[in-house]
Amino acid sequence: MTPRALEERKLIHRNDSVRAQADAFRGLRTKLLALGQERNFITLVAPVQQGCGGSFVARNLAAAFAFDETKTALLVDCDALHPAQDAALAVDVADGGIMDYLDGSVTDLSAIQYDTGLPRLKLIPSGTSRETTGEYFSSSRMRMMIDSLRGTHANRYLILDSPPVLNSPDARILSDLADLIVVVAGYGQATVERIDEAAASFDPDKLAGVVFNNIY
Repeated sequence: MTPRALEERKLIHRNDSVRAQADAFRGLRTKLLALGQERNFITLVAPVQQGCGGSFVARNLAAAFAFDETKTALLVDCDALHPAQDAALAVDVADGGIMDYLDGSVTDLSAIQYDTGLPRLKLIPSGTSRETTGEYFSSSRMRMMIDSLRGTHANRYLILDSPPVLNSPDARILSDLADLIVVVAGYGQATVERIDEAAASFDPDKLAGVVFNNIY
């Protein structure tokens, strides 16, 4: 995609027009790499509440990992109620997504890993909408899928785009699969109390920190 197309999709790139944003996500990537101690870790990006921009942060963090030619990134959209990544990345998801794989409708894991048009970045979209997803995310099939995705490539970094932390158990369930957790708070939107409540939902040893996303 051209720089203009990337900007329309709120994606960072290497040109000067979004240098400040790109540098911010590179900085976040560097901090996570230091915490991950050079292993190909799994990062859960979890917004405090709906509208904090968690999907934006997850998408651009994955892009920042893919900037490095020695690494690849796989973005997994785990928000079945409000999926955003396939539209943002202009990906045709005719073969389904993670929910279709977890319910057995799709059996080939490679079929739901889509090219995004960005080098070294693939997407697993949410797929068919589900009202309740916790039972799928806590299943042995989900855990085996994550282990397979991580183990296939030693240089692959998984980014899980989570549903909001508050008012849903899904983020906490998904955190069991992650090595590191980034909480996303909408700047001026999520109160300190709600941020604290969201952060307290997770294992403190996994909590990397809070990203304040400036909402326009």
